[in-house]
Amino acid sequence: MPRVLQGGMRTADVAWAINCNVHTVRPLRQRYRETGWTADRPRSGRPCLTTPGLRACRPVVRQVLTRHHRQQHRLWAQTHSRRTRQDWQKVLFTDVLRVCLTRGDDRIRVYRRRNERYTENCTLERDRFGGAGSVMVWGGVSQHHRTELVIAGNLNAVRYREDILLPYVVPFL
Repeated sequence: MPRVLQGGMRTADVAWAINCNVHTVRPLRQRYRETGWTADRPRSGRPCLTTPGLRACRPVVRQVLTRHHRQQHRLWAQTHSRRTRQDWQKVLFTDVLRVCLTRGDDRIRVYRRRNERYTENCTLERDRFGGAGSVMVWGGVSQHHRTELVIAGNLNAVRYREDILLPYVVPFL
C-alpha cells in the first residue's frame, strides 16, 4: 500500500486499483503522510480476539454432576448395556422439568473452538431449582406411545403419586 500511495496516483485511482472504497483509502493516505506508515495504531477498549478458531458462544448450562453422580451413571449404563431392542420397547421414559419463569438469559459468553461445547471450561453449572416463579411439567415416552404432557404446580411425593403415577404411568403397565 505505501508504494501505491507514494506513486503519485490519485486517491480514486488507488481505490480502484486495490478494489477498495475511496473513503477507506483517503484516511490511510492521510495517516501515511503524517506518520510514514499505514499500520493500525493501538486503541483503547477491549482488544479483538486474535486466537485462531475461537469464537464467542453462550456456555452450555448443565446440571451439577459430582463424582458420585458420574459413577452412578456409568454403573447404570454398564448394567443396561446388554439389553436388546425388544427389552427397551417395554420401557417408559419419564421426566419432570421445572421451568423457571423469572431468570433472564444471563448473556454470558465463553470462547471455544469447534467440538469444545461440553468441556469443563465452556459450560456453566447451575442449580436447576433456584429462584421462584416456576412451573413443573411432566411427560413420558416409550417406543410406540407417549403420555399426555402434565403441567402441575410444585410436586411432592404424595402429589407425584396421586396426580402423575396413578393416572398416567399405571395405565402403561
